[in-house]
Amino acid sequence: MKIGLMVGREYSFPPAFIDRVNQLGRGHGISADFVKLGGTRLGEPAEYRVIVDRISHEVEYYRGYLKHAVLQGAYVINNPFWWTADDKFFNYAVMARLGVAIPKTVLLPQKGYPADVDILPESLRNLTYPIDWDALLDHVGRPAILKPYSGGGWKHVYKVHDREELIAAYDGTAPYCMTLQEFIDFEQYVRCFTFGKNDIVPVAYDPRARQYIVDHHYLTSELGARVVRDAQTINNALGYEMNTIEFAIRDGVPYAIDFLNPAPDFERDRITPHYFEIAVDKMARLVIDRALSDNVTSPWPRWEEMLGLGPAAGFIGAPGRRTSP
Repeated sequence: MKIGLMVGREYSFPPAFIDRVNQLGRGHGISADFVKLGGTRLGEPAEYRVIVDRISHEVEYYRGYLKHAVLQGAYVINNPFWWTADDKFFNYAVMARLGVAIPKTVLLPQKGYPADVDILPESLRNLTYPIDWDALLDHVGRPAILKPYSGGGWKHVYKVHDREELIAAYDGTAPYCMTLQEFIDFEQYVRCFTFGKNDIVPVAYDPRARQYIVDHHYLTSELGARVVRDAQTINNALGYEMNTIEFAIRDGVPYAIDFLNPAPDFERDRITPHYFEIAVDKMARLVIDRALSDNVTSPWPRWEEMLGLGPAAGFIGAPGRRTSP
């Protein structure tokens, strides 16, 4: 059985992961290598039993290939169908319904649009103008965080203190859709590595310095259990098996700040050698488990089930309106 790795500009994780899978999988007839593609034929059988995807969010062809590979029986980490549809604002809404602490958040209209939309005012007839920026800031509080509703890597993230700073930042965000979010003035900050949805490794993290800190006593046992439980809820609802989840802790409450990181940073120099070894070993064991098992936990999102929605629950239409199918 073959394990395939799809990866971009990474240096330390790919060879270490491939070597570890080959070492641990040797007795099971499992080997790992980079996926190699040169055009995908419709109906072409999947060459790999399991594929770890860390780059298709940047290469559209890779995403199309991975969806096809799933159809042909490959197990892909992470689910390319959900990753295509996912966004942070929807995730915040789901987790708030599931009881995870979420900062107050507002989805904003885009600042800029494609030319064929901009030149036709009728295309935007559903938008009100001008935006009441002060009312939005009153809702989330000051200061606030302006960030993309779908994105990562701390790109296009701004801390704004008043209306003038918000508008100045917003004016440079085209063509991205943005969210405005309550700033959590945290006492502690944790970034959780997750493997297989329920295996959670909370790590002390300094978001200002973008630095991981090895501190095994950073959280109390009670707070650590809450963080792990909320991280498991997030992964099980969204179906992610490789993710990082960030919690800003204020007054003993862990607020889920960011949990759409399906290609988390695994570079040794950034996550520390200690956590690098953990990530390599846990990822290798995860893919071997998935390759050997015919009865693994589904990677598909479960938020409908967890919220009691969907046809199985007799739900059609908006929340709160249940009718028989």
